[in-house]
Amino acid sequence: MSLLNNLRWNSNSLPLPSLACFCSSNPLSPLHKKTQLKKKKKKKKEHLRSDIPVTVKLFLYRTLAQVTPYYLSRLSESPPRRVMAFTIAAPFLFFSLLITAAKASDPCPFTSSGDSELPLLHIYGKCSPFHPPTTESWTDTVIHMASKDPARLTYLSNLVASRATSAPVASGQQVLNIANYVVRVKLGTPGQLMFMVLDTSKDEAWVPCSGCTGCSSTVFSPKMSSTYTSLDCTTSECSQVRGPSCPATELSPCLFNRSYGGDSSFSATLSHDSLRLALDIIPNYAFGCINTISGGSIPPQGLLGLGRGPTSLISQASSLYNGVFSYCFPSFKSYYFSGSLKLGSAGQPQNIRTTPLLRNPHRPSLYYVNLTGISVGRVLAPVAPELLTFNSNTGAGTIIDSGTVITRFVQPVYTVIRDEFRKQIKGPISTMGAFDTCFKATIGASVPTVTLHFTGMDLMLAMENTVIHSSSGSVACLAMAAAPVNVNSVLNVIANLQQQNLRILFDLPNSRIGIARELCN
Repeated sequence: MSLLNNLRWNSNSLPLPSLACFCSSNPLSPLHKKTQLKKKKKKKKEHLRSDIPVTVKLFLYRTLAQVTPYYLSRLSESPPRRVMAFTIAAPFLFFSLLITAAKASDPCPFTSSGDSELPLLHIYGKCSPFHPPTTESWTDTVIHMASKDPARLTYLSNLVASRATSAPVASGQQVLNIANYVVRVKLGTPGQLMFMVLDTSKDEAWVPCSGCTGCSSTVFSPKMSSTYTSLDCTTSECSQVRGPSCPATELSPCLFNRSYGGDSSFSATLSHDSLRLALDIIPNYAFGCINTISGGSIPPQGLLGLGRGPTSLISQASSLYNGVFSYCFPSFKSYYFSGSLKLGSAGQPQNIRTTPLLRNPHRPSLYYVNLTGISVGRVLAPVAPELLTFNSNTGAGTIIDSGTVITRFVQPVYTVIRDEFRKQIKGPISTMGAFDTCFKATIGASVPTVTLHFTGMDLMLAMENTVIHSSSGSVACLAMAAAPVNVNSVLNVIANLQQQNLRILFDLPNSRIGIARELCN
């Protein structure tokens, strides 16, 4: 009624036209012409609307949903105030929608929503400067990435077997090109932009530097930074680096060499500089400034270690972040979206299920958890307890790792899980890349859920974390595998495909890991 009253108020001073003129079916009627014109405009709008990206639509809808209730509430007031309210609102709404649409049209907003929150990008996503090795489907890209898992498992197993101690830049073991997610950071003063690989099982940090032989075109320039310093052989950090090249002159720069990925190596200078993460600045951050690269497996813009060792980001910035961080990995299929890395206690989820974080003194960087069992559907897989039990002496147990693509269990554990899964899907089995349990994906087909049982917490994996579909969608595969047969591995690894669209919270002071469902896109 308020709208009718408003219409009546606006038309009081107008003469009443004849009814014949307002007959829309009359071709001579102005209203008929106006109606036809409206239909044409409507079709044009519908065509334009269909071309608007989904992200733009979502932002427009949210903006309208926020402001509409207020202006509708003004309808109950007197007619002049109604006109005034909408007159004032129109320009505001117009420019708000323009700004919102502009933001929504950019899928790579590198501004963070908090002081200590960074966008977390899949390395082959739209917002990453890197490009996939193949232009085929995302399934083929995942298969290609998963093919590097055996080397990753070898690296992790060697870390446990060798009982290596942590060092500021590297543990002395072979590091691998497992670059799945990257963060946008700035190094130096003024900050120089780098996309560094995120790795929760390493402590070290390193970047390619200007003048480097064999490095990519994007390098860090120490000469352009007013806060850069190279560390000499007398520093305590240099004494922790394995095999430093220190001549008789103690004031010489601390140099070291590392093999990488089996076919690559690099030399670097141990250095200090300011590291900027979102709005946080960490002064005197220790990292390796790479001088020479041999081979083609080095991640082009460096690595940022988030391990729990004494020289990782979490330890070097302990006064700022208090040993707390979390991440949410976007799905591999979310080409246009990013996840997030939250550093510090602020903004972390409060109501979250947790499980104790275990510590291995022989490999302090790894995040061990106590996996007590695995269910397939409603069946608890008959896994021998000793295959899951944490053992700090042998390194056996289960870790959560960001660098492995698909979850890997030791061979006897995986065999039990796989056989029960095959039994429940009841159909012919095929293979695809690293996946040995593939089946025909039909509409309405029942796929058993997989539940990971931890101390104090059960994690029922969503379907996107359990199976991977072929590019055509006609075939689905169990997205898990066994540790490679040529690796004497005692580790079970919860990998990043099983962590996607989950908020994984690492709380070191309270020795716990939390997991909560979250749409990371």
